[in-house]
Amino acid sequence: MVKPFAFLVLTGGMLATLVLPAEAQDPDPLPPVKTVPYVDLERYLGLWYEIAKIPNKFQNQCTSGATAQYTLREDGAIDVVNSCRMAGGKRSEAQGKAEIVDTSTNAKLRVSFVSFLGWRPFWGDYWIIGLDPLYRWAVVGHPERKYGWILARNRIMEDSVYEEIMEIVEQNGYEREVFVRNRR
Repeated sequence: MVKPFAFLVLTGGMLATLVLPAEAQDPDPLPPVKTVPYVDLERYLGLWYEIAKIPNKFQNQCTSGATAQYTLREDGAIDVVNSCRMAGGKRSEAQGKAEIVDTSTNAKLRVSFVSFLGWRPFWGDYWIIGLDPLYRWAVVGHPERKYGWILARNRIMEDSVYEEIMEIVEQNGYEREVFVRNRR
């Protein structure tokens, strides 16, 4: 039996979603996250250094030296090895697999770091939303802005380049403050 108060809350909530205009339901709609027009995978492969990131639970143990290594597999997927230095200097490593979702641009991928006997039940979106023409740096985002990374081919990035990248981040609806720049 539904109690009268619970019934009023339930029906009132349903009516509000029907009556309120969409902008009232979503008070601050952001523009969709946009990927770069095209990624040459051969040029993208290799070692990248993490310059900044949106803090996340799966990198909590990392204190410095985060890298991502991408290697093309025979089946067209990409092997991913993320590593970082933990407190005390020991390295942590996570091995995963990336698959291209949008083959017309190669800018939308999905990545999994969880495998049960080859079956991968969990995948995360990995969208390349900024890319230097010479592939010296890249900005990786998520369609819901949950995650983000700034990667570079060198460990250190000039402040002027970082500011240029922050403009790309903001154009994609991210707040620059959510990105934490790694110590040099």
